[in-house]
Amino acid sequence: MALALLLWAAPLTPAARLLGLAAFALVVWVVQVRIAAHHPFDRFGLANGITLVRAAGVGALLAFAASPPADAGTAWSVLGLSAGLIALDGLDGWAARRQGLASGFGARFDMEVDALAILALAWLAVGLGKAGPWVLGLGLMRYAFLLAGLLAPRLSAPLPPSPRRKAVCVLQLLVLTALLAPPLTPPVSGDLALLAFGALAWSFATDLRWLAGRP
Repeated sequence: MALALLLWAAPLTPAARLLGLAAFALVVWVVQVRIAAHHPFDRFGLANGITLVRAAGVGALLAFAASPPADAGTAWSVLGLSAGLIALDGLDGWAARRQGLASGFGARFDMEVDALAILALAWLAVGLGKAGPWVLGLGLMRYAFLLAGLLAPRLSAPLPPSPRRKAVCVLQLLVLTALLAPPLTPPVSGDLALLAFGALAWSFATDLRWLAGRP
C-alpha cells in the first residue's frame, strides 16, 4: 500500500507506476514460491521483512527509471530513496543473525534485491543522461552470469563467501546513487560509472575463473 501511494503521488506516467507495482508483485510471488523449500524456520523474520521493504523501494526505483525525473527536486528525492535502501541493506544480515534466522533463502533474497536495485539505478543513469547505454551492463551482468550457469552447469556451482563480492556490490550501489545528484554530469558521471563497471567486471571474472578451474 505504501508503494502504491508513493507511485501515485510521484510525477510518473501510468505505465511507470504499473511497472513498479508489477516488479514488486513478481518479487512477492517468487518469495512465496521459494521460501518453503529454502527457509527452514516457521517465521518470516525481521531480516526478510527488511529485504521485502527494500524490494518495494526497488519497485519505485524501476518506476522512476521508466519515467526519469524531469526536475532537480524529484531527482534529489529519488537519490534519498536509494540512499535509504542502501542503509537498510546493512540491517537485514544483522537482524537475521540476531534472531537466529539466517538462511540460504535470506542470503539469496538479499542478493537478488541488490541486483535488481543495480539494474534500476543503471537504467536511471541512462535516462538522466549521466552515462551511455553501456552502463546498463552494470545491471545486466548478474543476469548474464545466471544465463551462463544455465548454459554451462559447471558455472552454476555455489560460490564460497567473499567479502570482495559484497564490497563490489556496495560500490555499485553507492556510485549509481551518487550519479542521481543533479550537479554530477558528464564526463565526471561517466568516468565514475566506468570505474564501477570495471570493478564489477573484475569481480565476475574472478568468480568465473574460480568456477571454470574447479576439478
